[in-house]
Amino acid sequence: MSPVAAPRSTSADPIAPFFGPDYGALVRTDPQIAGVLLDELERQRGTLQLIASENPASPAVLAALGSVLSNKYAEGYPGRRYYGGCAQVDAAERLGVDRACALFGADHANIQPHTGAAANLAVFAALLTPGDRVLAMALQHGGHLTHGAQGNFSGTWFETLGYPVREDTELIDYDRVRDLARSHRPKLIICGATAYSRLIDFAAFRSIANEVGAYLLVDAAHFAGLVAGRAIPSPVPYADVVTLTTHKTLRGPRGGAILCRAELASAIDRAVFPFSQGGPLMHAIAAKAVAFAEASRPEFRNYATQVVSNARALTTALAQEGMRPVSGGTDTHLAVLDLRGAAGVAVRTADGVKVTGREAELRCERAGIMLNRSCVPYDSAKPMVTSGLRVGTATVTTQGMKEPEMHRIAALVGRAVRDADGSVAAEVQKEVAELVDEFPLYQA
Repeated sequence: MSPVAAPRSTSADPIAPFFGPDYGALVRTDPQIAGVLLDELERQRGTLQLIASENPASPAVLAALGSVLSNKYAEGYPGRRYYGGCAQVDAAERLGVDRACALFGADHANIQPHTGAAANLAVFAALLTPGDRVLAMALQHGGHLTHGAQGNFSGTWFETLGYPVREDTELIDYDRVRDLARSHRPKLIICGATAYSRLIDFAAFRSIANEVGAYLLVDAAHFAGLVAGRAIPSPVPYADVVTLTTHKTLRGPRGGAILCRAELASAIDRAVFPFSQGGPLMHAIAAKAVAFAEASRPEFRNYATQVVSNARALTTALAQEGMRPVSGGTDTHLAVLDLRGAAGVAVRTADGVKVTGREAELRCERAGIMLNRSCVPYDSAKPMVTSGLRVGTATVTTQGMKEPEMHRIAALVGRAVRDADGSVAAEVQKEVAELVDEFPLYQA
């Protein structure tokens, strides 16, 4: 359906709860946007979601996001706002902070950051002065743009150095990290990444940071939900500060949060407000509180464990399709696949043409499979082209899929990636639709 066409739904439709308390009002007053929302729901329901940074929030989270708390301005923190009438939003934020601290075992939590990038900006502002030196994972090896990209605040205002993964194992070389830290004496060391599938040795990073007198920031944006679900070890006992996003594996609303040691709480809070943000998004804060409560339940632990099991199964099955797992596999929710294959044997189309990450992403989307291109370590292709793909299992696990479905998904991805002329896209798309119909998203 075109975004400008008349919507097919009314407020009586069973999907209406996913659009806020009065979807009917939206239909009446802005049918174009109502149509966009319906189209997006259909896209999410009708295609395979393998993007590692995405996860569908629960109806309870969406209800909080669409609530009247969006109306309230509340600069400041609970009990010390710059506006009157904040009793209820204070209660929501206190609940969220208390739940975050309990969930992660942290001394202090700030849940106001609008995004993970905003959370990282606040940490830099709290702990560093422009020009200070930062050591983080090299972007082309899996690091995030807020860890030193030249177009980002981190690479513009700070002297950033990147540590690589080993060329032979594609794992973090902790001896190399230590050598770089000793040579350059950074004030901040960052571990955590956006495209690294293995567990990180937080104790080793803590030891290195102690040796050179640096702060240790763990960017847990991708794996925070796995920590909350006890599927992987927690960085909180080792880090000075942990940043995270509340979507991705945590399955909450889009947003950020910061956990820190008690002695850094005041500096972190001041760096969020008033330094880098004004009024908090109180509807999002309430939704974060809902997500923290959901992540504390036993069923979420089962979910997090299944996410990792599914990722391992999917990675193994994609390797059988000729897509070599970077570092040999995964311990988390995501995998990076090298389309150049093992021993340089590239994934190719029927006529023998090699497939790039960009081409593979577009072919998969044509077939109803959503994933993204990714650089692989020591990649010779340009960043907008790449030689790899990144896949994640958070969403399909939320839908209830398990290991058998991962093998089906891998076969579909393999067929789509090799489909140079689009001749099998419709057939793959049909099989994708059949699979997701077995595990419906937002079943009314």
